[in-house]
Amino acid sequence: MLKISAVRLQTAITFLACLYLMLSPCFAQQAAAPPKPDNASPAQAAQSQPGQTQPGDDQNPRETLKVNVNVVQLFFNVKDKKGVLIPNLNKDDFSIAEDGRPQTIKYFTAESNLPLTLGILIDSSGSQQRVLDMEKEVGGAFLKQILRNNDEAFVIGFDVDVDLLQDFTNDVHRLQAALNKTKINIGGGNLGPPGIGGGPIPTSNPRGTLLYDAVYLSGHDMLAKETGRKAMILLTDGEDQGSQLPIKGAIEAAQKADAIVYVLLCADRGFYGSAGMGYSGEGEMKKLTEQTGGRLINVGNNFQKLRDAFDQIAAELRSQYNIGYTPDNTKLDGSYRKLEIKSKQNYKIQARAGYYAGHTQD
Repeated sequence: MLKISAVRLQTAITFLACLYLMLSPCFAQQAAAPPKPDNASPAQAAQSQPGQTQPGDDQNPRETLKVNVNVVQLFFNVKDKKGVLIPNLNKDDFSIAEDGRPQTIKYFTAESNLPLTLGILIDSSGSQQRVLDMEKEVGGAFLKQILRNNDEAFVIGFDVDVDLLQDFTNDVHRLQAALNKTKINIGGGNLGPPGIGGGPIPTSNPRGTLLYDAVYLSGHDMLAKETGRKAMILLTDGEDQGSQLPIKGAIEAAQKADAIVYVLLCADRGFYGSAGMGYSGEGEMKKLTEQTGGRLINVGNNFQKLRDAFDQIAAELRSQYNIGYTPDNTKLDGSYRKLEIKSKQNYKIQARAGYYAGHTQD
């Protein structure tokens, strides 16, 4: 389902080059290390020998070196107390800790031009009837503004179904056309039946708004195997009804995909008032954005606020820093590790809260 473009290949090559530079001192140190004593334990002996002689190879033993390095990369923004983005900082301005333990920063750069993979998730449930046209218009303009030649995006619509309206493309016209396809409570297709691109959960419900399922599928099925900078932008009022997964599952899928999540809260409070319903979507959306390094921006049904919010997101995505380090905890056990970046100038750091060590996507 997913396609590896030349741009993604180039991004992977760039990353491997950075990884080589990070590891070369380790190779040099290993080459210069003295022999282990004869009474070394089996574990120590195994560590001291880069390869073993196989039966039948006594005359021509071959040595092999296997390296399994877990490199954690973290994209983040830095802001002052007024929320203004701070550029031109360097590695020495930051410290990073994993589960409270300080880590050594091996890689640091400002990433304004690294290819971006973007998912636009648009809520077309009944509560969005008064704001959907606004979301289409401003969302389409944003895509035209943000996407560059090396970037790609996709569009998902969700209500009683989760519909992939446009697969990965750099064609803004196709993306805008996909946004314009959205209609209130549109039925029909989805990302596929369980196990065939649609993940292990159903993607249709006769009643409800499958918001959490849409985030899960966007992370697990669309973004997990992509490289580089990744983000989701949700246009929604934050209300979920009928998803098979809880908010925790949506957050985990986004974190495992290394995707930043922004929520533009387009909540028509008048709809809930006229329907005699209470509104409670903001709290869960705040959890989703804070845990993934994004932001919740409340725009209501105000056209200008929505346009300003998209401008803010565009600025943040083009003003990111990237830190890389090799964790001192080398276990690749799938456990969740908490991350904390601090600025020596006490600037505000906007970053994801953690990652899953050595996880594998199903």
